[in-house]
Amino acid sequence: MKDHSALPRARRKPRSLAQELVTILTERIRDGHLKRGDKLPTESAIMEEQGVSRTVVREAISRLQAAGQVETRHGIGTFVLDTPSPSGFRIDPATIVTLREVLAVLELRISLETESAGLAAMRRSAEQLAAMREALDTLNESAAHASDAVASDFQFHLQIAMATGNRYFTDIMSHLGTSVIPRTRLNSARLAHDDQQHYMSRLSHEHEAIYEAIARQDADAARAAMRLHLTNSRERLRLAHEEAEAQQQ
Repeated sequence: MKDHSALPRARRKPRSLAQELVTILTERIRDGHLKRGDKLPTESAIMEEQGVSRTVVREAISRLQAAGQVETRHGIGTFVLDTPSPSGFRIDPATIVTLREVLAVLELRISLETESAGLAAMRRSAEQLAAMREALDTLNESAAHASDAVASDFQFHLQIAMATGNRYFTDIMSHLGTSVIPRTRLNSARLAHDDQQHYMSRLSHEHEAIYEAIARQDADAARAAMRLHLTNSRERLRLAHEEAEAQQQ
């Protein structure tokens, strides 16, 4: 049996460490060491066992949630679900490696999340709105920390999907997960030759516009704000893509 008691201690990026932790936990689920209904160890326990930061543990858990392998029940813990079937609809994060492919995913997101924002504005509860606010506050506070920003960015969009009351919106968003949705966002400022602080400020304004429209239950404004946010992201990446192609010619 493989010994997964420790991760390599070489200097590794948090995202690489998170993926290694995902692999370890996935194998334990697959091998039956963690069964359906079992509660995962606490964040602190995993941090101590694997010698990784809380940020790494949280990103790994987010990826497992997106893959449908675990679910987190707030205030209780994270529990193992059935191992997802390899058949059916799937977008493999490993295939989203070029800007052209990221643009294609953004096109899917524009159609999906524009309507998601509109439905969320009409159906959200006070508790769901508070969860969106918490995700945004965390994103603003962690803007300088890449992995934390990725997780909280995804949580904001996921909370909007959950507020639709339509589980299929949530299922697709969860499937896309942190490994697909913000995959190149952290490098987008560099690709678009934009100042990182200015770039994050623009993203913050776009997110706030979405939140405010949902808060006042203005479905049309929520749709418009989400479409503008994702269209701006697509445009920034499209320009970077065209420039990269021009340099190769």
